[in-house]
Amino acid sequence: MEKLTNAKDAQFYKERAEKLELEKEELEAKLKWYEEQFRLSQKRQFGASSEQNTDQLSLFIEAEDTSNKDVEEPTVETITYKRKKKGQRDQKLEDLPTETIEYRLPEEEHVCSCCDGKLHEMSTEVRREIEIIPAQAKVKKHVRYIYGCRHCERHEINTPIQIAKSPPPVFPGSLASPSAMAYLMSNKYVDGMPLYRQEKALERLGLSLSRQTMANWIIYGAEKWLSIIFDQLYHYMINQEVLHADETTLQVLSEPGRKCQSTSYMWMFRTGAAHKPVVLYDYQQTRASKHPKQFLEAFQGYLHVDGYAGYNGYNGIPNVKLVGCWAHARRNFKDALTALPETAKSSWLTAQEGLNFCEQLYKVERQLKELDSVDRYHKRNELSLPILDEFSKWLKVQTPKVLPKSALGKAIKYCKSQWPKLEAFLLDGRLELVNNRAERAIKPFVLGRKNLNRLHLVGQVS
Repeated sequence: MEKLTNAKDAQFYKERAEKLELEKEELEAKLKWYEEQFRLSQKRQFGASSEQNTDQLSLFIEAEDTSNKDVEEPTVETITYKRKKKGQRDQKLEDLPTETIEYRLPEEEHVCSCCDGKLHEMSTEVRREIEIIPAQAKVKKHVRYIYGCRHCERHEINTPIQIAKSPPPVFPGSLASPSAMAYLMSNKYVDGMPLYRQEKALERLGLSLSRQTMANWIIYGAEKWLSIIFDQLYHYMINQEVLHADETTLQVLSEPGRKCQSTSYMWMFRTGAAHKPVVLYDYQQTRASKHPKQFLEAFQGYLHVDGYAGYNGYNGIPNVKLVGCWAHARRNFKDALTALPETAKSSWLTAQEGLNFCEQLYKVERQLKELDSVDRYHKRNELSLPILDEFSKWLKVQTPKVLPKSALGKAIKYCKSQWPKLEAFLLDGRLELVNNRAERAIKPFVLGRKNLNRLHLVGQVS
């Protein structure tokens, strides 16, 4: 009986130890994940935002890093002096209108202070300045003269009237002019200045114009005039063979049937490098995959996208081929390196190996930059295809060795899940390795959102 009890106790403690060991491993994995997220957060908050800063030398240790004692000192004959090119300032200013102001001595002062002889103009001294003329609001009054016939007025029943021709108003019944409407649109959508700030800026110019009036002008101009241009650009875009797409969040106030805190999306579509740059935006309330499919319903060709699963709705559609973005793959391995502690040498080396594969592809692209699309296609299959084959084998080997939820595990998982799209750039020499064109085009909305958040923060602090 005592032996049976001891056996049960031993089994109980064994199972208990195994359970605690599993809980310990789970807690350690969670701890590593939180540490990775903390290091990534620190990097995003305090680190350099550009990925290109890794090769830049520190300002303070540049001399130490650059010096090389094996390099011989140059002789006087080998030293060359590099002078600033002439005419650089003229090239910068050649497209600007120039106003010339001349300063001359009065006629009575054309007397030499030494011999009282008459002075003559021997040369000139020129100094140039850039003058910024602030915006100016003025009223433009259009007066149309109406003409009638004196004879008909006196002797005929009907008198013909003729009115002088004038440009039609851009917005009938309003004070809007083409320049005013373009000014408001440019400030809002190019410079990211909200209407309430434009309202204050116009007040400083002596013009009282409510933001509601400005909004009416912008909406009317977009529907009446810009929609025509949009339709033409859309027709041009949809007939191209290479496009880029991206999306970002947006918050719309006072939208019917929705709360102000609701998240909306701005979808962006643009042409590729081989076409004229056309960028179009499509506002939607959700991030559903149906929206890009509806916008590009008639499109046939290659579509550059990121890793968002919503674009997978194009899978199985023979007329559209998705092309992935290697910038996202590279960024994931960079984040994995940042997230790893200094003690994790083996994981660090693994993440560096993955990053090196991406860097090799980037290097090949830099070599092929000046080639035409046909030569680039053949060179990619000669130089980039072997790198992709090695990278694919490496991903399969590393997958069971890393934690799936770690930063390194996510980087590897991203590449494997996106692999058909990542290798699609080999199909055509016009395709690009990255989707940076789309990210640059969507960036104004991101910057505008950040600027608005900073303004709210400043208002709360003040």
